[in-house]
Amino acid sequence: MPRSQHTRSDQSRDRILHAAIREFSEHGLAGARTGAIAAAARVNKALLYYYFRDKEALYAAALGEVAGKVAGEALAVLGLDLSPGERVLRLVLQHFDRIFSQHGFQALMQQEMVRFRTGQSNAMRIIAKKAFEPMWDRTLQIVSDGIRSGELCSVDPMQMMYAALGANVFFFLSSPMVRLVTAVDPLDPAAVAARRTAAIEYLGQTIFTDRKRGARLAKSVLAAIPIPENALPERKTA
Repeated sequence: MPRSQHTRSDQSRDRILHAAIREFSEHGLAGARTGAIAAAARVNKALLYYYFRDKEALYAAALGEVAGKVAGEALAVLGLDLSPGERVLRLVLQHFDRIFSQHGFQALMQQEMVRFRTGQSNAMRIIAKKAFEPMWDRTLQIVSDGIRSGELCSVDPMQMMYAALGANVFFFLSSPMVRLVTAVDPLDPAAVAARRTAAIEYLGQTIFTDRKRGARLAKSVLAAIPIPENALPERKTA
């Protein structure tokens, strides 16, 4: 295949995948329409089925695409030439930003978790092995290295990561109830920015043996990584 034709072929497949991610994240596997995906990708359905044998195969490819991207970004942070503690702070901050800004990934993963628990799919098992296992193993290795070096507190490494990443998940999952109970919108842009800062400052004070150094690192990481613009959408006003 000539190089220009190969490039066009890759571009068509990429457009199909990106359109599929949007369609599946909004409507799920059952509700998504391949016709809508083809139209959004500016291809005909025949070309869509040339690349993907059926809707299930396209769904698995879309899920693998977003999971691979997330794992790659996380591994890039974990591979930085920084102390273990600073890499943990950067990973947690990246995780916070991803939950709020990458809605397609979050929706697809939630849907697939349900399908996996009900025995409807094996895609999650494959993705976990290829994408998330290397990321998780590397994270625990770095936390363990930080504990052995004396930079991080000597606690169970798994618990440290559950506490650090789990706080992000709980913040977003509990936001509807918090809004009902407090009459304050936790997802207001200013509130999200404040919670993002508080999450990293808290870790700077709790997981480091030298709390002053932890506070300095937290401040430095927050200054180096501003909140993504697409993580703070404009709110509609009445």
